[in-house]
Amino acid sequence: MTRHFLSPEAQALYSAARLDAVRALAQVAHEEGCAFVVVCGDIFDSNHLDRSVVVRALEAMRDFTVPVYLLPANHDPLNAASIYRSPEFAANRPENVHFLGSSDPVMVAGSVAELVGAPWDSKQPAEDLVARACTSLEAREPGAPPRVLVAHGAIAEGGPDQHNPALIRLATAEAALASATVEYIALGDRHSTTAVGTTGRIWYAGTPLVTDYDELDPNNALVVEIANDRTVSVTSHRVGDWAFLKQRFDVNGADDVDHVGDWLDALPDKHTTVVKLSFEGTLNLTENARLEELLDHNAHLFAALETWERRTDLAVLPDDADFGDVVLVGAARKALDDLRTKAEAGGDSGQTAQDALALLFRLAR
Repeated sequence: MTRHFLSPEAQALYSAARLDAVRALAQVAHEEGCAFVVVCGDIFDSNHLDRSVVVRALEAMRDFTVPVYLLPANHDPLNAASIYRSPEFAANRPENVHFLGSSDPVMVAGSVAELVGAPWDSKQPAEDLVARACTSLEAREPGAPPRVLVAHGAIAEGGPDQHNPALIRLATAEAALASATVEYIALGDRHSTTAVGTTGRIWYAGTPLVTDYDELDPNNALVVEIANDRTVSVTSHRVGDWAFLKQRFDVNGADDVDHVGDWLDALPDKHTTVVKLSFEGTLNLTENARLEELLDHNAHLFAALETWERRTDLAVLPDDADFGDVVLVGAARKALDDLRTKAEAGGDSGQTAQDALALLFRLAR
């Protein structure tokens, strides 16, 4: 996965961190004594990736000492161009790595559990794949291993696109749990670790490495324990170490600018932190220059430091103190006076005048 706001150096670190998260998953599985691992879709960002990406990902999966089951989903569907059917995948796949290419039940090695996948065969399925997978399931014999449904997609209830036929109907999923057709439903798609419904048996694990600012609880994997009496316990484990942060500041003077600097200074692990800032308020030219200086300085420390232009409403208006120690004469003085008048008038031309004043201030200093 690429992030457009990362520099080439930061993107390289982020790409490496994604593979490190895979290895961290393997470590958690080993330490917790897991019997197998399921990854609920979007293992790859696209079916059209450089060969090296596929090879490195599969090499990272060699760290797993238990079976790993991958589910094709909307980013990497099981279509004619699927990575899972590519020569690169076939030639480099570790023996313990499998993909769930159908909804036929798969018995995990050692008969500890049965898996039922709901793979995507296109980017736009025409039905609820969870419902389709559950419909085809047969009743199990008494004492059979627990059954886990592995699926991907958005839940219909509360979703923005109620006309999407691929939405997962919560009532159907919970009915499958109530009838003991399945014991647990592992979901992918939502990047924040989230329990769905009230059963405690439907969960989004979330992304193992944060990808955007709006993810509430990323960087996790879930360890799920199904006891002999079919009770389920779910524990979250942190496997990613990056952070994406948004912060809004009211800035109306030098003290507020210092507060921005203090907030940035206090953040740990700057090289793995991405920050998006927005500002509201009014500064004079001296204060704005100080703000720009500290942003320029911190841009070299963080993985990325952005200003959220759409949410920023910062007026920069000069006062007499700004040019108190600067001597401007002739055309330069006239330019200063004209720009101050236009800046105070507001509007698009006022914004342009503010920018010009800031440049004039820097040059004059």
